[in-house]
Amino acid sequence: MQWWNDFMTWIESSEAQPTLFAAGVLFVAVVVAGLLAAWIATAAVKRVVAQRDRELRASAIAALVDAATEASVWNSLTPQEQVLADRAVGQADIHVRLLPIRGSDVAANWAAHQLHELKRASATFGYQLDPAVAEFRDRMLEWQRHPSRTRRQFQNDLTRWRAERVAPEQELVAQQDEWVAEQHHERYQQTAELPAGLPTDPAPAPSARP
Repeated sequence: MQWWNDFMTWIESSEAQPTLFAAGVLFVAVVVAGLLAAWIATAAVKRVVAQRDRELRASAIAALVDAATEASVWNSLTPQEQVLADRAVGQADIHVRLLPIRGSDVAANWAAHQLHELKRASATFGYQLDPAVAEFRDRMLEWQRHPSRTRRQFQNDLTRWRAERVAPEQELVAQQDEWVAEQHHERYQQTAELPAGLPTDPAPAPSARP
């Protein structure tokens, strides 16, 4: 116990005060430096995560906009091109749903509905719907900038579309879509069988409304 008594005597002496003060300052400096380093590392990680989220969101939205462009000329694509386009749409849909953003599933549902409508319009009218594609692009970019506000707008659109859905009319629309798909595949099958340079004229699609 002699060494402990000597140590306590030394601490209580005036000679130990500068050493104890320097040790205290060093300890506080180490603690502050550790906290500052942890704060800087956390902020850096958050910036990296936020940048990664923005890149993922931009990539998914770009894929959906590209899919909208292809959907607007859907009836002019070959069956093989349609399969590839559907696969790209499916991957973009999954990416949107997996984004760490509240309401990403609502945005994915809204985009899926709009892409389906673009395909139907292309099959019915047969030309590229530039205004519809531009509106789709602008709405998705708006969702990227203001996800919370745009989520409510998407939800309102989905609710309105469900309310407007009528069973007999939906059945007629489904029959029309099936007929258009059959005509599309038959047209390309006939084109593949005919010699090069002989065009084939597709039959007009039946109207879903009187």
